[in-house]
Amino acid sequence: MNRLFGKGKAKEPPPNLGDCVANVDSRAESIDKKIARLDAELRKYKDQMSKMREGPGKNAVKQKAMRVLKQKKQYEAQSENLRNQSFNMEQVNYSTQMLKDTKITVNAMKSGVKEMKREFKNVNIDQIEDLQDDLADMLEDANEVQEALGRSYGMPDVDESELEAELDALGDEIALDDDASYLDDAISAPSVPGREPGADSVATNKDGIEVDEFGLPKIPAQ
Repeated sequence: MNRLFGKGKAKEPPPNLGDCVANVDSRAESIDKKIARLDAELRKYKDQMSKMREGPGKNAVKQKAMRVLKQKKQYEAQSENLRNQSFNMEQVNYSTQMLKDTKITVNAMKSGVKEMKREFKNVNIDQIEDLQDDLADMLEDANEVQEALGRSYGMPDVDESELEAELDALGDEIALDDDASYLDDAISAPSVPGREPGADSVATNKDGIEVDEFGLPKIPAQ
């Protein structure tokens, strides 16, 4: 059969955008190197022309510089074109990868929803409500037990009116304890004299020494 119809060619794999971008960037870098060499050549010609007088020689160097400049412009256009191609392919590659990631995310979310539905079937709402009711009853019983344990025994029966009268009297006693008027009386009491009675009538000299009727210091009694 292969002899009659020939053997079919193997199907080539589709182009890889990443490889295409790398290839285009490599070509652009190669052109940029050529542009750098042309720039160096232009600087050499410009330096030569700055040192030459007007004439055929300078015009010849100028023609060479113009030719190099034209080549540089062409290379710059090619480099710009390749950069644009690389950018466009990178954008396509980015968008493609983003769509792939979105697809993976959506599939993961679908799987998660299915898992939630499967697990939710194992949850019985009625059982949860019954559990909550049982828990409330148990807590109420526990409170009753605590109240029973805290119950007082042997307490005498007291009339409510007697308790109220005792409470009012207790309030009067507290008010009396808070009365500080006696402190005011203590503050207003006369102070203790600092000198002996009659000391103001005793004659003294300028140094404070007692003197007799002649102004002479008194001799203390032995």
